[in-house]
Amino acid sequence: MGILFRWLGAFILIAAIFNPTRWNYVTWVRDNWATQAPLAVFLGLILAVAVMVYAVATLRSIGPFGIVLIAAIFGAGLWVLTDWGILAFGNSSLNVWLGIFALSIILGIGLSWSILRQRLSGQASVDEIEG
Repeated sequence: MGILFRWLGAFILIAAIFNPTRWNYVTWVRDNWATQAPLAVFLGLILAVAVMVYAVATLRSIGPFGIVLIAAIFGAGLWVLTDWGILAFGNSSLNVWLGIFALSIILGIGLSWSILRQRLSGQASVDEIEG
């Protein structure tokens, strides 16, 4: 259940920053910068810290190769769905949501990788200590 919550947190975070609706940080800042600049900067910094937590955890746990591999698997899945005629990329809103979903999957797996690896292999993970 924790893995699902980590993915959901990543999805909500990315969708809060940008999505195809008008309910997102980027659109709000664009519309309210003149009157709400200090709040926009404050909220932007909070979102940046949250993204940094996910990004650093993902880079440390699965690395660039893992990120590319997960993105390739997701892309191949989309390719299969379009080849079977289930999915079409003509809808730009759907494309943005698919991108948000793909990024959230990558970040969710990155944040949950040690748990997934432990469950699959039975081996515990230990943080590296730099000294």
